[in-house]
Amino acid sequence: MTQGRFTSHRWTLVAALVGALLISFSAIFYALSDASPTTAAFFRAVYALPVLFLLWRMRRHQDRRPSRRRWLAVAAGLSLGADAVAWHTAIDFIGAGLATLLANTSVVFVAVGAWILLGERPRRATLVAIPVILTGVAMVSGIGQGNAFGTDPLRGTIFALLAAVLYAGFILGFRHANDERAPAAGPLMEATIGTAVAAMTIGLIGQNIDFGVTFPSHAWLMVLALSSQVLGWLLIGYALPRLPAVETATIILIQPALTMVWGSILFDERPSTVQIVGALVVLTGVTFVALVRARRGSQPEMSPV
Repeated sequence: MTQGRFTSHRWTLVAALVGALLISFSAIFYALSDASPTTAAFFRAVYALPVLFLLWRMRRHQDRRPSRRRWLAVAAGLSLGADAVAWHTAIDFIGAGLATLLANTSVVFVAVGAWILLGERPRRATLVAIPVILTGVAMVSGIGQGNAFGTDPLRGTIFALLAAVLYAGFILGFRHANDERAPAAGPLMEATIGTAVAAMTIGLIGQNIDFGVTFPSHAWLMVLALSSQVLGWLLIGYALPRLPAVETATIILIQPALTMVWGSILFDERPSTVQIVGALVVLTGVTFVALVRARRGSQPEMSPV
């Protein structure tokens, strides 16, 4: 590797690590905001939109996507908004660490969805990993455990898996909305519009969204929007497709692991021994599937936003 390529790779890796670090705090900032799931999902999108618009506007002349692809990004964002609501709900029931870990099983649902919808048959190794991951999920859910962590670990697990499915739907749609070179802020801005619409709709239907701006709650939501929704995902979106397979899988491993560490330090989240073992099983399986897909040439995905 030449000196120039080494330097470029080093900074790309740094960008990916910084992006993963920022995204690992998403659940923490949500928990600190003390907002309802729909309120947080709506405002994290609203606060991110002005910044994304300005970033896109500076390079709009490079965005040659047809309007059909732009609307597809908005539609994909609807799934992302529902995903955010489900994931926030899971955090309330099972804690930031475990909810984020389970939501990262989206890599499995992306593989299955690509098989069903696009005919991209997953490798045998991926199919073998799925029952292993599900075993870990069952252990995390707290079934039959009197000392399981969380106010309702079973419901938390269900909502986290729902978030994983919804995020997989977002990924499959978003890829088709952005399969041509365009400024990263453009498709992300359009998806964020869809996120805001979905969160507001769900909140109005459930009558559990609060449009009042209060502090420090909204200060945390602003930090969440700017650090994770904007900067974190712009860095991840740039870096991961440019890194080797082993490194992409490692980055995907780091994000939920860090969230579990922050949850333990900041909120004294202490899963049971069985839940910890289950989390390790899920983490190992998800990383394995991500590695297999990355070696196959599929763009890696990290969840949640």
